[in-house]
Amino acid sequence: MSTSNYHEAGVNRSSAARAKERIFDLARGTFTPGTIGDIGFFGSAFQVQGYDDPILISHTDGVGTKTRVAGLMGSFDSIGVDIVHHCVNDILTCRARPLFFLDYIGLGSMIPTTVEAIVEGITRACKDVGCALIGGETAELSDIYHSGDLDLVGFIVGAVEKRDLPQLGSVSAGDVLLGLPSSGLHTNGFTLVRKVFGVDQNPSVLQTYFPELNRTLGESLLVPHRCYYNDLSPVLRDIKAMAHITGGGFFENIARCLPSALSASINGSSWEPPPLFRIIQERGQVTTEEMFRVFNMGVGMVLIASPEDVVTIQRSVAEAWVIGEVVDRDHGDAVLIKKVSGL
Repeated sequence: MSTSNYHEAGVNRSSAARAKERIFDLARGTFTPGTIGDIGFFGSAFQVQGYDDPILISHTDGVGTKTRVAGLMGSFDSIGVDIVHHCVNDILTCRARPLFFLDYIGLGSMIPTTVEAIVEGITRACKDVGCALIGGETAELSDIYHSGDLDLVGFIVGAVEKRDLPQLGSVSAGDVLLGLPSSGLHTNGFTLVRKVFGVDQNPSVLQTYFPELNRTLGESLLVPHRCYYNDLSPVLRDIKAMAHITGGGFFENIARCLPSALSASINGSSWEPPPLFRIIQERGQVTTEEMFRVFNMGVGMVLIASPEDVVTIQRSVAEAWVIGEVVDRDHGDAVLIKKVSGL
């Protein structure tokens, strides 16, 4: 049988078909009672259940150039976990429960084992939070993606009772800022990290073992994005606002949660950033301000709560610690970071 023109042009339909068969099997394992029909149709259906007056909360995001590190390491399941956790955390700031998830995987050439590893990570993360993977798209675009490159994007929809939507106007001076630890870089800052370590020019640097990390650089960079949904679900009503520390770091993300007349005063000495951040700063001679603007610095989620609710939150989430307070802005910046330790 002769090779098809489409295959010669760079699209392998048979490999795509094999990958989709396995994807469909994995996705079916995440189906919840709201899922309608099977996977693989032109559109995916889901019925919202268990709400009186539901508000749908949606979000889409990508893993970014962490995919390049995954490709160089030949390890792809962790980025599947990354994209789900990132999206779940973002809608969690609206107190939303994740309902369903869709993914987009774009590759230069179809490699079924790579796609399967990514989707295995996605389905594992979806199951952990009771979210159904009900659809997605796998695109083989040899003219867009270079050999070995891939793109991973997620789209999530969740729901929250209208009466439970966070009211940012309730945030006031004297409220407490609590931090929850990150598991590492999560999914942000990888373009800078790749430049600092010269990853693209010398991929072998990813195999460098760092005693202070107790693992190689590549292994440290691929630690999955932490999900906070199961930890925070029991105390959502005790939290006034939440900031997921992603692109833009502390300065941009915490500012989203504050009325214009208020600022967040962060006590940088209340924790010591994990060693990976210090290594990045020293290797790249990055200023402390830029570190806090690009990376999560060991704090993946910031909570804002009334002082009287802090004990309740900490009883439920033992890892939460006080990192600052909300103050009157007084014409200053929305986020102020003081007394940084370890950098």
